[in-house]
Amino acid sequence: MGESDLGAVFDEHVADEFVLKDVEATMSTMTAQPYVWHLGPMTGGAGYDQVKRFYSEEFIGRFPEDIQLTQLSRTVGGNHVIDELILSFTHDVEIPALLPGVAPTGKSVELALVVVMGFEGDKVAHEHIYWDQASLLVQVGLLDPSGLPVTGAAQAAKLRELAGL
Repeated sequence: MGESDLGAVFDEHVADEFVLKDVEATMSTMTAQPYVWHLGPMTGGAGYDQVKRFYSEEFIGRFPEDIQLTQLSRTVGGNHVIDELILSFTHDVEIPALLPGVAPTGKSVELALVVVMGFEGDKVAHEHIYWDQASLLVQVGLLDPSGLPVTGAAQAAKLRELAGL
């Protein structure tokens, strides 16, 4: 499968998650035994049943309505697609995948994140999703950055500046 085709599968997978909000469509883009890990809070699952449960109960349809994903860069090589993104939203609903057990704060969030998607043929085999959890906690008011080497939305703002957005 060509590199541009892997990018198209990545895009379809993300659209199934955030636009269609369709668990079955999302799972149809994946292998029989995928895994998904959000490294900050260690949410996700391994194997078809755990990933489907994660998508059904903690991810798909569990994000604020105003969510936006802004792609900053994409790298495609071999059997991987890596996207650098900014995820923006108002924390007006509980988001189990990012902030398990945290009640909505009403705060605006701009979060820099990286998605590493691995493929077997034309199917998603795994996703590793990375972000700075301290930045997220600062933005929703759960961590005071005073005296700590952490920032909040400044990370996303710097990436927008560097990308000319």
